[in-house]
Amino acid sequence: MKIAVHFGAGNIGRGFIGLLLSRAGYHVKFIDIIDELVDDINSRGKYNVQIAGSPEKILVENISAIDSDRDDVAVDAVVDAIAEADLVTTAIGPNSLKYIASNLAEGLKKRLAIKNRKPLNVIACENMFGSSTTLKNFVYAKLTDEVKNELDKLVGFPDAAVDRIVPNQPYGEKLMVTVEEFAEWDVDSRGVVGEFPQIEGLTLVDNLNAYIDRKIFTVNTGHAAIAYLAYQHGINDISNAIHVEEILQTARDVWAETSALLIAKYRFAPASHRRYVEQVEKRFSNPYLSDEVIRVGRHPRRKLAPEDRIIYPANQLATHDINPEALGKVAAAAFKFDYDGDTEAVEIQNYILANGLDAAITHFTGVTAGSRLFYIIKKNF
Repeated sequence: MKIAVHFGAGNIGRGFIGLLLSRAGYHVKFIDIIDELVDDINSRGKYNVQIAGSPEKILVENISAIDSDRDDVAVDAVVDAIAEADLVTTAIGPNSLKYIASNLAEGLKKRLAIKNRKPLNVIACENMFGSSTTLKNFVYAKLTDEVKNELDKLVGFPDAAVDRIVPNQPYGEKLMVTVEEFAEWDVDSRGVVGEFPQIEGLTLVDNLNAYIDRKIFTVNTGHAAIAYLAYQHGINDISNAIHVEEILQTARDVWAETSALLIAKYRFAPASHRRYVEQVEKRFSNPYLSDEVIRVGRHPRRKLAPEDRIIYPANQLATHDINPEALGKVAAAAFKFDYDGDTEAVEIQNYILANGLDAAITHFTGVTAGSRLFYIIKKNF
């Protein structure tokens, strides 16, 4: 029996990655730290995935779970599972990757100790650039050079791009997850070791950066744009916000800017890329997939960072001599996101009060004072 160890039994883990792995014939061992969730998976041994807006339900079976935070016995079980696994995946959030590094390191060492020579690929399915590479760095920091040299021959950490909207879950059947019909999982073929198994819904690509940027600059950037503008209008959810003419027009302006960048940089065919953008707009307007504006806008410090979804494409546009007017407007709206339930939002507001907007722009975005983008953000604020 093929075994897939998946870190994270949350909505993405169950409704996307775990679903595809189970359908590909793997026994999926979910690793999580929530006692009740782990116990429910083990007692039921199955769950349903509901396609939003459709009566269709997909039954997911052949699953089990381990609580990695329960006790030493559980930790040993996680290590043993990694030592025997045919595939390891994650969906735990970028900030949590460092917390699973120890278990992964121990599991990989045990894999060598029991002389398991099967190639293993570890794929971090997170909403960030280079998530598997980041996880590898955390893991390798805990290993000796000798062990790392051995693992380099047997273990790959191919980066990936994933895209599936999982809306706020309605009350109902336990463990069931509601997801959108659309799903995309692209894996960098250059990082794979051994012969990679065929998994329906997973595509091996040669230029992952193009697909990551396409997803980030269209889905994530567009999502953030709608959320931060909606917050200024006092609108609570995304599907309502996108029907406000001013918000929709700004989102379309953002997509026009990021599309120009993506087509110039990666030579995407304009017609097919336009269809991709139209599909994203349709997904955001689906009331069955609507998300809370506050949830989408959370962590504004991270989203305003130089390498993230707003400033990164805006800076690249500037190098192509294109004014990032719409992206600058979104950045300004992010600086005005003052929700007091978000620690990063509070931090930004306090910094502005103490140091002024000019200093805040350079501090949080890295944008040079006096630059074109700097003035666009300041003007819109």
